[in-house]
Amino acid sequence: MTTTHPRENTVVDAAPKQLLIGGKWRDATGAATFAVEDPATGHALCEVADATGDDALAALDAASQAQTDWANHPPRERGEILRRAYEILIDRREDLALLMTLEMGKPLAESRGEITYAAEFFRWFAEEAVRIGGDYAVAPAGTGRFLVTHQPVGPALLITPWNFPMAMGTRKIGPAIAAGCTSVIKPAHQTPLSMLALADILREAGLPDGVLNVLTARSAGTVMEPMIRDRRARKLSFTGSTAVGRKLIEQSAEQVLKVSLELGGNAPFIVFDDADIDAAVDGAMQAKMRNIGEACTAANRLYVHADIAQTFSDKLAARMSELTIGRGVTDDVQVGPLIDDAQLNKVTDLVSDAVARGAEVVTGGQPAGGDGYFYTPTVLTGVPAEARMGSEEIFGPVAPITTFTDEREVITAANNTEYGLVSYLYTQNLQRGLRVTEALETGMVGLNQGLVSNPAAPFGGVKASGLGREGGKVGIDEFLETKYVAIGGL
Repeated sequence: MTTTHPRENTVVDAAPKQLLIGGKWRDATGAATFAVEDPATGHALCEVADATGDDALAALDAASQAQTDWANHPPRERGEILRRAYEILIDRREDLALLMTLEMGKPLAESRGEITYAAEFFRWFAEEAVRIGGDYAVAPAGTGRFLVTHQPVGPALLITPWNFPMAMGTRKIGPAIAAGCTSVIKPAHQTPLSMLALADILREAGLPDGVLNVLTARSAGTVMEPMIRDRRARKLSFTGSTAVGRKLIEQSAEQVLKVSLELGGNAPFIVFDDADIDAAVDGAMQAKMRNIGEACTAANRLYVHADIAQTFSDKLAARMSELTIGRGVTDDVQVGPLIDDAQLNKVTDLVSDAVARGAEVVTGGQPAGGDGYFYTPTVLTGVPAEARMGSEEIFGPVAPITTFTDEREVITAANNTEYGLVSYLYTQNLQRGLRVTEALETGMVGLNQGLVSNPAAPFGGVKASGLGREGGKVGIDEFLETKYVAIGGL
């Protein structure tokens, strides 16, 4: 079944549905396809190509053949291509936002925000393309010289998730293009249309054939493993679950690929008794409800000081209960559906588990009903440490609150997880803020701020939350190798 609103049909019809290999749109081997579902209705939007292992190797062939010429392409021109793509993304934001809402479910306002966020990665790395530095130094003994250069690592394999289908693409494609790397990208099967539209924009912006190749596939393993085990691939960048990340590390070991991984999170959100409560509630709404809670940076465990917990919980519940749920194609909707039935069932099970262990539902606490995969914005209090949502990512609009009284106690609780992506804390005490920031075992911290993502800042975590960083000045380093030249005879 397809969409019925004329503009929805128009944007879906305009998006490519085939594989992009060597600059050409082509069907998958055997002309296999799979359906892309609208999570707000459960109905199919369209069919896209379902790539095979043979298609994957053809894409890697194209990337490998284009690598030398692209590595030698003038950095300024690489940056200009990204800049043109940035401008096209901004110019077509409305249509791209609607396309994203249709395949992923997030409300239009959030989709527009993501298109702008995604475009900023292209603008940032357009400027970084001409800032790849090096070094020249006298050897300590004075008898020679050191020359240090940075060169593209080579063909890169990129895997993106469904929750930010455009921004996670530009965050990887941008530095790859800027560094001089060709790539093959595999978007999540739930949200391929945004990536296909992005690839078409890059072609329009002047990206040469073979520099970016796109594989859509229902089975990621079918297309990725043959490329990962092929010696021509030199780089793997993945955003997704920690379980899959571990498997990819094992597979990458065979060819000793340069690997960067942005994996799962279990973000603590700490509110101390001296915090500005209204600001903390604002921050919690950002950190919890961005992308319907389907974000690795989402506040997963809210620790609120016992002295202010009642006030904080009441204010947060009031805000959550006022949110409008629905199909996000109109501007009045604030909460869209979860991505699929499996995610809806997971959120439902996690809430049931917490309630069975003694948590109290302040607002929400059940699926919204009707068509699609909707869950009501939920606030739970008295969530015990042994509840499953204390150790598992919720990935939904559920805010579980636990109280604390001691700073050391809450730091220990916050760090008691295998993950270490991001933490949030609210306090008006500067010394406490810096002290706790340094003690938290995460790659990023939001201090009196509920949103940390920024293209100009390094994004990434520690422990089981991943390896490497994306964005910022270090983002391009993930696609570069360092070469040292020893110069003698001086």
